[in-house]
Amino acid sequence: MPHTKSAAAPTGFQPAYEATAALLVDLGVHDVFGLMGDDTVRLVSALVDRGVRYHDARHENAAVAMAAGYASTTGALGVCVISRGPGTTNALTALANAARGDATPVLAITGDEWVHPPANSVLLPDGKALDIAVVGAGCGFPTFTPQTARSLPHAVLDAAGAAMRGHTVLLTIPRDLFEAPVELPASTATGPGPSPAPLPARQQSIDAAVAMISRSRRPMIVAGAGAWSAGATSALVELADRIGAVLSTSLRGIGMFAGHPLNAGLIGSWSHTAGRRLMDEADCVLTFGASLNLKSTSDGSGLPTAPVVHVDSDRASIGRFYWADVAVVGDARVVCEQLLAALPERSPEDKPLHSAENIELLARFDPAADFEAASTRWAIDPRTLILELDRLLPDDRAVVTDNGNFFGFIPPHMRVPSPDRFKLSSDFSTIGLGFGTAMGATIARPDTCTVLFIGDGAMLMSLGELETLARLDLPLIVVIMNDAAYGAERHFLELRGFSGKQAMFPDTDFAALAEAFALEAATVRTVADLEALAPLLATGRVGPLVLDCKVSPDVVAGFLSGHVAGR
Repeated sequence: MPHTKSAAAPTGFQPAYEATAALLVDLGVHDVFGLMGDDTVRLVSALVDRGVRYHDARHENAAVAMAAGYASTTGALGVCVISRGPGTTNALTALANAARGDATPVLAITGDEWVHPPANSVLLPDGKALDIAVVGAGCGFPTFTPQTARSLPHAVLDAAGAAMRGHTVLLTIPRDLFEAPVELPASTATGPGPSPAPLPARQQSIDAAVAMISRSRRPMIVAGAGAWSAGATSALVELADRIGAVLSTSLRGIGMFAGHPLNAGLIGSWSHTAGRRLMDEADCVLTFGASLNLKSTSDGSGLPTAPVVHVDSDRASIGRFYWADVAVVGDARVVCEQLLAALPERSPEDKPLHSAENIELLARFDPAADFEAASTRWAIDPRTLILELDRLLPDDRAVVTDNGNFFGFIPPHMRVPSPDRFKLSSDFSTIGLGFGTAMGATIARPDTCTVLFIGDGAMLMSLGELETLARLDLPLIVVIMNDAAYGAERHFLELRGFSGKQAMFPDTDFAALAEAFALEAATVRTVADLEALAPLLATGRVGPLVLDCKVSPDVVAGFLSGHVAGR
């Protein structure tokens, strides 16, 4: 997280909405997202008057998702201004999703009921009344609400500070305080504070891990988001070279070892046959900053039956989803350096996984050889589609994905240069938040080719945001994986012996809908259709561009079939 600005704020009294805007600007906020209502219009105007860029959406869920996408891309505070009552309940799914994400700093601001209702008001009772603090607690995010004009600046700063520590936070401002005179504090210093020093592991756990590793001949390293954020990539590569380990990642560590000759790719449902061949030979699994949850490990079947050394700075994450034979609490990079200091270099003969044959196996691997394409003249195999897009798009790219059956095909077939270029929008196992997330990420990083993968069901939920995309004129490529169904539900039913017809729908012409919003669009049914777009895609700076990709509906994602089989 970046440190925030500490400077003298304007002094004297001013309306609360002006004071709130001044505080946010002084905290370094440059972009705000939202869908304002009658209670928050003045706050938005005050922010814009101070030079803040305001990006408004057509639905509150999209507005919060934009703020979350922006925050996860930049590490800076993502601010969203919505309205009280139904505006807030509309945003609950996105707020709950952001609250379950990986330390995403999101501050949502909305109105609230009067602290002191006016006597004989024609506006009573308040038709938008809502006990949002109770709702927020149930959804996993804290709520800050000032009760007096004097406490308002402190509530704003406290809420922003909590958000900057990697949380999703809701700040509600009562209606009668929005125009109340407020005196700003002399200083607005707030934020996450200095980062704690990386934590080394206790020597006893290092000794236990060294003993476990020393007994192995074919170790395997699994790195996750925690290893990436700790800056452990180089140390892990050095460790793999020293002990003869094969390198792999969890889903959130995707791209971490891109280009390394011993990179076996993703574990679990997203692994490929060449990588799995080496993983299956492993006799020890060293996990750094990865939770090994059920999705990553294919409900526990995606890793070899071998001893596990689990390294994580959060003690509660070790063994939460998957067993750990040796638990090592500490920073991934520091622990890796401790292991390097304790483990001797192995001879080439003691590194069987590093054989020339295995290196050649990984180098020659062709993802297209892992499946028999199910394309027709009317629909393209989703795996073929993604592999072709991977070939046509620039290597310097960012990928945002919504959720659904199609999601299972993206990680193994679409490369990203590093984990920070891959963003999930479904920490709450929802669909429909990808569009907003991708727009926020694009605003944060406009010079990077950003590609959104979204299903037709989620796209129909987000249809109004096509207008947002056109109005903001964002360089975003939207790839609609259109199987004319809720694909995950259809396959879930069929894999259990039921009819999937209730989850199937008539085809939607998304290209025509996008063109109605003055967006450039194309329909893709074949590889030839994609080839015709090659000059456009190769630049990576196109957009907005909407691709209505008619994908074969019969291909089942590995994670879905594994999940059903596991239940």
